[in-house]
Amino acid sequence: MSTPFPFTAVVGQDDLRLALLLNAVSPAVGGVLVRGEKGTAKSTAVRALSALMPQVDVVSGCRFSCDPDAPDPACPDGPHEPGACVSRPARMVELPVGASEDRLVGALDIERALAEGVKAFEPGLLADAHRGILYVDEVNLLHDHLVDLLLDAAAMGASYVEREGVSVRHASKFLLVGTMNPEEGELRPQLLDRFGLTVEVAASREPDQRVEVVRRRLAYDDDPAAFAARWADEEAAVRARITAARELLPSVRLGDGALRQIAATCAAFEVDGMRADIVMARTATALAAWAGRTDVLAEDVRQAALLALPHRRRRNPFDAPGLDEDKLDETLEEFGGPGESDGDGDDDPDPGPDGPGGPGGQPEPDDAPQGDGDTAARPEAGEDGEPQPRGGGAGEQSPARAAEPFRTKVLSVPGLGEGAAGRRSRARTEHGRTTGARRPRGALTKLHLAATVRAAAPHQRARGRSGPGLVVRRDDLRQATREGREGNLVLFVVDASGSMAARQRMSAVKGAVLSLLLDAYQRRDKVGLVTFRGSAADVALPPTSSVDAAAARLESLPTGGRTPLAAGLLRAHEVLRVERLRDPARRALVVVVTDGRATGGPEPVSLASRAARLFAADGVASVVVDCESGPVRLGLAGRLAGELGGTAVTLDELRADSIAGLVKDVQGSRRAA
Repeated sequence: MSTPFPFTAVVGQDDLRLALLLNAVSPAVGGVLVRGEKGTAKSTAVRALSALMPQVDVVSGCRFSCDPDAPDPACPDGPHEPGACVSRPARMVELPVGASEDRLVGALDIERALAEGVKAFEPGLLADAHRGILYVDEVNLLHDHLVDLLLDAAAMGASYVEREGVSVRHASKFLLVGTMNPEEGELRPQLLDRFGLTVEVAASREPDQRVEVVRRRLAYDDDPAAFAARWADEEAAVRARITAARELLPSVRLGDGALRQIAATCAAFEVDGMRADIVMARTATALAAWAGRTDVLAEDVRQAALLALPHRRRRNPFDAPGLDEDKLDETLEEFGGPGESDGDGDDDPDPGPDGPGGPGGQPEPDDAPQGDGDTAARPEAGEDGEPQPRGGGAGEQSPARAAEPFRTKVLSVPGLGEGAAGRRSRARTEHGRTTGARRPRGALTKLHLAATVRAAAPHQRARGRSGPGLVVRRDDLRQATREGREGNLVLFVVDASGSMAARQRMSAVKGAVLSLLLDAYQRRDKVGLVTFRGSAADVALPPTSSVDAAAARLESLPTGGRTPLAAGLLRAHEVLRVERLRDPARRALVVVVTDGRATGGPEPVSLASRAARLFAADGVASVVVDCESGPVRLGLAGRLAGELGGTAVTLDELRADSIAGLVKDVQGSRRAA
């Protein structure tokens, strides 16, 4: 077994270490979500925590880690005889992003269950993690059906495996720890709320600290055992402190004053539900125990709020997590200090090297710079007669702020796909309504009972059946085929040229795209953004699951210059080609936002037409948002939509029924053709 990097050797990251230690002191806190950029010791710190966890007593021979003092009466390995127990280290079980459902919850031998009537159950990761740590690296990339199973287990403290009337239940209470890079997409709100605490981590910008990080990592890589031995005393001290805090925890008093502060803070920040109040109370109690006190002070409540509330305040994926610390301090002051009304606790505790040092406030996103139409210099006419700013040759304007996003209807790609599970277009999936049966390819996962019985029935006499049981062979088993929903790649191709530079128009366009981005987040899509202006097209955002990254790119999008429409379409076609190599099953929807004009270079209109026909030849579903304005309309966007094999809608129509139903029109037009 490899030697883990010592927890106490992690440089900096005080908030991360504190959150993990509080969960070690009180697992009831509910786990921790670690958000941050790559290469910030997220996984290293989490894996190091397991070495500090106190040992657990389990029933000897029980595969489900039953507590000998209170064994699970429904344990599949039970009933357990009293007295037979062993002590072992707490486990840290890692859940891979690509794990199967059976690997997570366990698997039943369906053939033996049907033929012999026995429950031959192989435990999964949820059983292994019982009374330990369940660690999910890149938790935001976890498939939806695995997220659903995690939510069920976390809510009920048990895992259920159901296979055509045969069921197994076992206890599954674990400390859930997840790490994620927000650039790769956000978590579903239900799972986000299941994490008790959250911390933001980032690499230090101090050269001395960065040097120390590199020095320690190189020393560890050269000789892990020797490096760990140098930190053995510090590890033992922290382990002893965790044990002492656990023993002190039942004696910690959470007075009415502290409870009022907790309730007032949650109400002031408008968090949903009551879980935040409960998590804050448990966190504040754990902080007091960690500091060696029996009374909860105002500083504990403040620190608990900074750890437990930021991820519960997000209303949509475009909101940055974080708390207004000035507002937090005002609320705590208004409702009094628990140290004044509750107790005799030490007002100046020594938090120690891993103690509750308050994390820095989360930075608010900078507003995109905005131009001022009332005070700007008089614009000159651009290439198409529309106003252009004075200045550089590119004619670039400062970005326009997006209009308020609105609710959209469902966009869907025609046909039946086989892409990753999502909530948009029809697809053959492992989950959904049953539509038929087939012979299994590999391991059987979803049994179609009726089809299996029909396949086995004609052979019963030849197989010598003499009793009531059905004689089933491997060739008789049938896999259920199911139809559900898939996630798609929504690729936005946005015209940022001078002909689109009118601020009111661009604001409306951005608002519409933001609305579709929000819909893509809810339907578990990948999104991409290609922009074109001046003389070229740029991939502003390669296909990603992070819709907030797409929103940030869109918000800062400048406008101005000529309209290289062909370049934009060709760049989008290349993005789709590369993405098909990476993920062949994921189907795409292209949303082109333009007025249809093409300028710059030789024969720009002809080139744009030929580029558009590439999408039609590939059968890519597409929608053109016609942004042409003014009393005279040339209908260029409509012609572009025809070349693409898609549908056009004017900018004014976006707010009527939105763009969402247009792909259905595409499907209908194709059927008619």
